[in-house]
Amino acid sequence: MFPQKRRTRVLAVAAATTVLALTAACSGGGGGDEEANDDGTPSGAITVLTWRTDLVEDGTFDDYVEKFKAAYPEVTDVKVEGITDYEGEVKTRMSTDNYGDVLAIPGSVTPDQYADFFEPLGDQEEMAKEYQWINDKSFEGKSYGIPVVGNVQGYVYNKRVWEEAGVTEFPDTPEAFLDALQKIKDNGVEIAPLYTNYKDGWPLSQWDGWLGAVTADPDWKNKIVESDTPWTPESDYGVVDGLIYQAVADGLTEADPTTTNWEESKRLLGTGQVATMVLGSWAIPQMQAAAEAAGEDPADIAYAPTPVKVDGKFHSVAGGDYNLGINVHSKNKATARAWIDWFNHESGFSESQAGLSPIIDGPVPAALEGFVSEVELITLNPAPEGKEALFGDIDKASGIVTTDPKFRQQTIDDARSGARTIEQIFDDLNAKWAEGRASVA
Repeated sequence: MFPQKRRTRVLAVAAATTVLALTAACSGGGGGDEEANDDGTPSGAITVLTWRTDLVEDGTFDDYVEKFKAAYPEVTDVKVEGITDYEGEVKTRMSTDNYGDVLAIPGSVTPDQYADFFEPLGDQEEMAKEYQWINDKSFEGKSYGIPVVGNVQGYVYNKRVWEEAGVTEFPDTPEAFLDALQKIKDNGVEIAPLYTNYKDGWPLSQWDGWLGAVTADPDWKNKIVESDTPWTPESDYGVVDGLIYQAVADGLTEADPTTTNWEESKRLLGTGQVATMVLGSWAIPQMQAAAEAAGEDPADIAYAPTPVKVDGKFHSVAGGDYNLGINVHSKNKATARAWIDWFNHESGFSESQAGLSPIIDGPVPAALEGFVSEVELITLNPAPEGKEALFGDIDKASGIVTTDPKFRQQTIDDARSGARTIEQIFDDLNAKWAEGRASVA
């Protein structure tokens, strides 16, 4: 059976926040409808943008709002706006001043742009005494975002389907992972061993969670900005993108990736029609809920680490999910900051989402206790001072844009059609990356 041991504590990783009072006065338009009191007391109304449309629709955020208003009686309203295409729509809205008061910082915003769009929340070093993974959205010593939850990276799978196919141990090499998928395919022709979620696009970025775990190197990202060849058979990018290519080429994914559906994929995994999806640990409760709604056992949904061992150990990257920030144009920054602090300390969100607490030494959810007992967690090191934007600059200059789903959709297209071999893909990517580096330099 898959290991299900318990561990009560995760690695303590520096990252955190100060509880600094923010004044409400600010020029420009924001999302809130009312100004806060001059003394900085949370009051009035704010707008919160969220990517968690499911929690808006099921009333979870309504409950959060009522509890927050009970804690701050002078707050009149918190409008929570769920956005399906979060990255795309928020990026567009940020061309104006009106993008809410509190929002998750989109991945397209580069570190050198943080101050243009977001209010600094405090000194990075001071905030690191309370919160984990605070480096993710910090620049030049200032922090602009606080993660709502910490995720570990690997893949979610239907344990019943895997065990029925005779796979009872975590695959420890990419080849063993592919072999496991092949066994699942051979055991049930109606089962998709691996689901790409190609059509929705954004789930393909979840494979990035394996980067760093492949080589157990917390500096992998800082090293490739100094390299002209990030895609090799042994590198983090090479292993991840090579595995995607091979799985598709071997027919181990859904029959037609252009017809995938994110919401439907949850039910498919829960019922065993899909065996595996590469997603962060945040996906566990969503998949379990879908299994239960379909009349299946939610205990069938389990989580496994990146299928690579280094020095005899599995590794998983632990890091913050979306970071909440404050619109620099907000008219009600005191209430916006109060919402962020309350959400992280009082809402119970991280535990409800089977995630690690962003607060140092916070609780480990039951769903991950077995996982973390078998896996060494690593946290990626921040870029050196002065090079915070270098990866993003090279990525954009190269034309690859690894944050765009089209990057991996093209790999899947090539694997399906056979138009290019993985070696040709890597050669092309490396050439573009080298050009990008030369351009930025």
